[in-house]
Amino acid sequence: MGKLGCSIDGNLNETKFSEPMPWIGIYIAAASLACAVAMASDAICGFRHRKFWFPCKFFSINATSLTVIGVASKLSVDLNTPMPRHMDQLAKLSSTVLICTVMGNSMPSLGTMENTEILSNVVALGILVVTLFVNICIQIGTGVIFVFWKEHAFVLFLMIVLLVIFSFSSLTVPTNKRYLEQKYKKKYELVMKECSYGTEKSTAGVKKLKEDLMRFWMMAHTSSPQFVMGRSVTCTATGALCLLSAATLAETMLRSYLLPQSFEFCKGESDYKWSIALILVTQTIAVAVGTIAPATRWFTAIKFRCAKRGRESCRQEFQLEGYWIKTLVEMKECPLGIPFRNRYCRKLVHDAKKLCLNLCIAVQIGIVFISKVIRMISISFVARIWLCLDFCSKLKSKGKHSTTNDPGSESQSSTKSDLSRFVLHLEGEDVLVKIMMKNNRDATEYWMHRAQRKQPRYLKKLLEIPRASKYFEGVKEFDSNQVPCLDAELPPNCWALPVVTLASIAVALPSIDGYSLKMLIYGVNEGLTYVRHIENTLNCKKDLTNIRSAAEVVWLGVELCQRWLDVDLHKLSLEGKAPREILEVLSDSAKNKLMEFKKVSIRMNLCLVDASKWPIKALAANSMYRISQTILQNCESRKYETGERLFETLTAMISDILSACLTNLQRAILVKCLSSTIEEREDCVRQAVHLLGQTEKIIKLLEQKTLPTLDPDQMADIDEWRVSYKLENPSLLHNFPSSESETVCSTSSASEVYLTIEDNRHGTEKIDSSCD
Repeated sequence: MGKLGCSIDGNLNETKFSEPMPWIGIYIAAASLACAVAMASDAICGFRHRKFWFPCKFFSINATSLTVIGVASKLSVDLNTPMPRHMDQLAKLSSTVLICTVMGNSMPSLGTMENTEILSNVVALGILVVTLFVNICIQIGTGVIFVFWKEHAFVLFLMIVLLVIFSFSSLTVPTNKRYLEQKYKKKYELVMKECSYGTEKSTAGVKKLKEDLMRFWMMAHTSSPQFVMGRSVTCTATGALCLLSAATLAETMLRSYLLPQSFEFCKGESDYKWSIALILVTQTIAVAVGTIAPATRWFTAIKFRCAKRGRESCRQEFQLEGYWIKTLVEMKECPLGIPFRNRYCRKLVHDAKKLCLNLCIAVQIGIVFISKVIRMISISFVARIWLCLDFCSKLKSKGKHSTTNDPGSESQSSTKSDLSRFVLHLEGEDVLVKIMMKNNRDATEYWMHRAQRKQPRYLKKLLEIPRASKYFEGVKEFDSNQVPCLDAELPPNCWALPVVTLASIAVALPSIDGYSLKMLIYGVNEGLTYVRHIENTLNCKKDLTNIRSAAEVVWLGVELCQRWLDVDLHKLSLEGKAPREILEVLSDSAKNKLMEFKKVSIRMNLCLVDASKWPIKALAANSMYRISQTILQNCESRKYETGERLFETLTAMISDILSACLTNLQRAILVKCLSSTIEEREDCVRQAVHLLGQTEKIIKLLEQKTLPTLDPDQMADIDEWRVSYKLENPSLLHNFPSSESETVCSTSSASEVYLTIEDNRHGTEKIDSSCD
């Protein structure tokens, strides 16, 4: 038996090293298939959402995609594996063409990157492309690639040109983002000023809000960094070059299969064996699928520039817009922090920098000029095709216009609002303003129509219950300061925690109709979705992170398992206890959890002055204790002898709290249009439109109720609502607990922790501890 890697006679066993090559081929094919699936997903999403500039959502240049691309292009860097057959040689070419397709497909993804990401990703892509270029040149020289070398040379030229365009186009991204962000903020302030949003308490109405969202959508869509990059002249050029590389592969494959006698291939088999066929098929599919987006971007950009058709539309001005070289000019003028003391050395480095940047500026000017030449040539061909299509369409519709002259359609189109002043565009894009407005004017209606199919019907029924108050009485009634305080400072309230606590009590009540309980749970679940939107968008000055998390944790247990923390609510409801006994059980359970939390805090010498920083379970227990005690105090006066009567009261409270919170929907929708970054703004505005479409009927329903006299910022805070009710009607003071001087709880210094627990059997117990 010979040594590992050697034959019996001691010679090197080369055949053993090639055994895993077919499996490596499967690895290459899998990576190529992953690229194809990602690029196909982007193409499908583009067609589905009618975004024919195809934003890169699934496939973009990043660390993961570059790793997959490196695996898929292994054949191009394989220097010494023999490739004798025509299929082997075609697989070499398809691997190179795939790189061109990847660069052309992923170019809009530059708009989603930060400056540091752009630098690292472009450098990594450049290293990969240069490595491929050098290795393919070596293979052509050594004879590994012995046919199709002209096609390889042409594709290599396209690959280098695409890399240069890709790299220099990335220099414009930071400049364009800053410029469009400034324009968006100015337009946003203009819209808010015209509509007086944020300064008036009254709502503006769904119709007015819809009109403003159309403006915000037009601003967000036209300033989207991916759309800006997708409609640029360099992206148009990359689409043409990518289409040209795919056509080169298609021509070579057809020629090799239809005219095999014109080529001379070698006999034998590649070490990749049968996996070569799999690689060629997957990479050909990846190239075909990946060419859809760049080719459509090229076609759409040409269509935008040829709006008038004919020769006049092809008159392009070859002037350089300032944003192409602004970054390079700023870098040129910016001084270098050179650590040299020698004046001559510093001057030498500074002159070298200026020379390098002047060269880069010249290259950038050349790239833009060549890209415009490519666009002009494309327009000269495509415009003639469109002239023929226009002529055919006019002949086809000539008879229809004579018989169906409908003035209503013309009047309808004329009544549409002019959104051209909300189209954010760069220098040199003036001719695209009306076209972009026309193509995206109805997008808001489209998203609204889709959202209206998913309206929260259970929430709407919950808000429409007869016992719900017109004045949001449940906001002030769910908690009373007559309840003994469990601490010197009470945690602040959020909108969600009282709702889920009241719903937990309702689930524990006996003899409740299953359908009514199910409708309540469904309604609360839908309502909490919009409460999260409001609380996350309208950030109040308080830190309510733990309190919101407590509501999430409690509701997850109630909805899925009918459990409040470790209390089985369903089992409790089946024990046949009276409503008062149920409330006492929940109150005692919450009180025990708070006592345990306080004892642990004292034992660990923790000084938790800020009640909003309590653990999640302690916050949930505090809410349950106060609300259940408040209801217990009202049991005799309101005669909650039966579970059904108390269930109706709890449902009304939940309805009032949710209604009060949802009065902030319109403001949350508007704030959402500005609060996000420029890369995410288009998606955020679309979500805002979707949110309005879902809640349109709810907003109209809430407009019939009477709102308190609060500022917009105060409207987003439930504690501000409760304070306003107290100020408007001092006789209701007992309904409002407070951590201020008016509270019945004694205040303490920041170095003390107090716990006051009222026990129905043993009186009042007080634990006092000091934090050292």
